[in-house]
Amino acid sequence: MEANAKLVIGTVCSSFAIFQTLFHFVSYWFSAKVSPGYNSLSIEKKIEWNSRVVSTCHSLLVGTFGLYLFLFDESTIVDPLWGDSTHVKLNIATASGYLISDLLIILLNWKVIGDKFFVIHHCTALAAYYLVWFFETLKYPKFSKANVINGILMTVVFFIVRIIAIPPLYFFMYSVYGTEAYARLGFTVQFCWVTSCLVLDVMNVMWMIKITKGCIKVISLIRQEEAKSSLQNGKLD
Repeated sequence: MEANAKLVIGTVCSSFAIFQTLFHFVSYWFSAKVSPGYNSLSIEKKIEWNSRVVSTCHSLLVGTFGLYLFLFDESTIVDPLWGDSTHVKLNIATASGYLISDLLIILLNWKVIGDKFFVIHHCTALAAYYLVWFFETLKYPKFSKANVINGILMTVVFFIVRIIAIPPLYFFMYSVYGTEAYARLGFTVQFCWVTSCLVLDVMNVMWMIKITKGCIKVISLIRQEEAKSSLQNGKLD
């Protein structure tokens, strides 16, 4: 086996082990330290909480490294289709290890966090190669400042990370379509590349719509509450 292949497989296995450790041990300890309300949560809520902690860690790690590669990795910039970058392989291997780990966690805790769309997402992402809400779990008031700010930030970040990237991706795909480098990929790779991107992007748009509707609803209700409060105060005066 080539040294490169051994490195990639080792990274996948290490990533899987690290994210499993984060879920089963580190998140329990860390969450209890930073949030007193964590210990009072039910087992089901803790499972969901820890799953989201691991998801956030993965997003920060792989997303940051991916942005660095996009901006500074010379082999990828020169030839985005055939550039042989070890760093890119390691980033994909890290993400793959997480996806396999998260799939296992979902399947073992299906009654708590089971979701067919997540399974489709993970399987599609694996074949092709989310800041999340904690305040509601801790029973923060729905219209508390922390909850509202977190919800707005989640909507903005999701839009920046998942939606804004869609047009440039398809522009790039269009720019290389029909080229010699694209032809060398072969039909199977071409088909998997296009279909996996389409599946993931449709799901991202669906999630974006749901998140946006929820954010708008909360802001609308806050304005109604403020209007009622102002009206009541005006009557009292």
